[in-house]
Amino acid sequence: MENIIMFFVKRSLPLLVIAAFMLFGCNRPEKVIFEPTVKSLRQYETPKWFKDAKFGIYCHWNAQSASKSSNNGWYARYMYEQGHPAYNDHLKNWGHPSEVGYKDIIEAWNADKFDAENWVRQFKDAGAKYVLTMAVHHDNFDFWDSKYQPKWNSLNYGPKVDVCGQMKQACEKEGLRWGVRTHLGRTYSWFQTNKGADSEGPKKGVAYDGNDPAYEDLYLEKAKPEQIGTTHSQIRHPLTPSEKWMTEWKNRMFDLIDNYHPDHFYFDGAIPFMNDSGKSGMEVIAHYYNDNASRHNGKNEGVMVIKDIKEHGFYYEGISSVVLERTRENNIVYPARETENSTGPWFYNGNETGYRTSKSLLHEMIDVVSKNCNFVLNIPPKPDGSFDDSSLEILQDFGFWLSKYGEAIYSSRPWKTFSEGDIRFTVNNKHLYAIFLNRPSGKTVIGSLAKWSEKDIASVDLVGYNNKLNWKVSESGLELTIPESLDDEMAYVVKISCKKIPSELPYSIVNLNSSEEENKKNKERYGADGHGKVAMPENVKS
Repeated sequence: MENIIMFFVKRSLPLLVIAAFMLFGCNRPEKVIFEPTVKSLRQYETPKWFKDAKFGIYCHWNAQSASKSSNNGWYARYMYEQGHPAYNDHLKNWGHPSEVGYKDIIEAWNADKFDAENWVRQFKDAGAKYVLTMAVHHDNFDFWDSKYQPKWNSLNYGPKVDVCGQMKQACEKEGLRWGVRTHLGRTYSWFQTNKGADSEGPKKGVAYDGNDPAYEDLYLEKAKPEQIGTTHSQIRHPLTPSEKWMTEWKNRMFDLIDNYHPDHFYFDGAIPFMNDSGKSGMEVIAHYYNDNASRHNGKNEGVMVIKDIKEHGFYYEGISSVVLERTRENNIVYPARETENSTGPWFYNGNETGYRTSKSLLHEMIDVVSKNCNFVLNIPPKPDGSFDDSSLEILQDFGFWLSKYGEAIYSSRPWKTFSEGDIRFTVNNKHLYAIFLNRPSGKTVIGSLAKWSEKDIASVDLVGYNNKLNWKVSESGLELTIPESLDDEMAYVVKISCKKIPSELPYSIVNLNSSEEENKKNKERYGADGHGKVAMPENVKS
């Protein structure tokens, strides 16, 4: 009998262990929510925090800021292209790139005024709800304690600290979401100019310092022409990078995710790489979603943004959010997207007179929010890690306006129509906000509400104005009597409290505003490198 009992105990023990394992989750393996396939990645849903945040800030900043050149947007590439303004500046300020190269600029870079807590405090005061850190630009320099780029990183040069780590910690202290921007996918082709030599002049044929194998960890292996293609291809994603580079890229992205767990992750392009059909890129995205979900009770709250730009890699609708570079949507979009822009050029170049006005930047933010997009503003630091007076003024202007009128922006959603001339609409609960980009005066009519009746409205208020606002509904729309004594503001907000949810009320399309002209101007003014420079002609050899 005893033998029979022991037999059943032995047979049942594994089942009991499994049952306990399933019940209590002891050392239970992480459930894989996302696989690196298009079908699986399309499970992605835009997190609520992102849809509520609306406004973020980031900083284009690295050794290119310290190049002593106003042509510093893509300095690490252009300084190796004979005849380019950045090359000419390098000759004058540093010497010939066969003798003094980008590595020497990195080694000379002093960023002793970088202060993560001060940065984040100023960004929070400006009204930002999330902050993004430049983790790595095209120049192959990492801003974290990088396992796979152990020498050329911010702990050894420039700030000489773990920038990502300090920014993450400062954001958590201030209650802000934090993320990273990565531009490394394009580095393999973008940075190959360092392998060239002058095609004419006294240094003709003398190899640039990028050919020195002692610095291959910064300057990369030398690619074959068919791997990187023409200049047109080189400034986008590499055509067929080596297996070694694709592995290194993926390892560095995994390293960043595993050790810093960002809330927001940015690719400067679509999904790399062209020759592996986006496999490496989708592995990184899936890993990011799964890592984030493992820290949020199995639900991904991480925001991944990529670009829907031809020849920037593979783009698949619905696998992530979309980021628009210096571009606004022309209508309301679903799901939410993100528009990024800058005070001027991407990198600080010493020319503060080239900055846009606070008012124009605020108006862009209001416009993109009305179309269900977030707005992310680049504030480029000076080489030493401090901010110039013009940048600080822009931050203060944003903070002042948002402290008064943020209820029309934060946690808002688009209405049925986004604009009426210089008015932009947002909705928050039972409130419809009409944001006037220019000062309204006297009798002002909101024609988009022509189908409303007074019984739809509980109250109408001019936010920040203490006296009662006179209004009525007519066949023309909502008629407002605007007081003469309004303070000067960058934009004015009328709050229409409704008896129903505004989305249940009718609307009229009146004088929709187009962003096409603004998008065209941005493209012409700033170009791909942020300084309005075009790529060197194909017949110019480097």
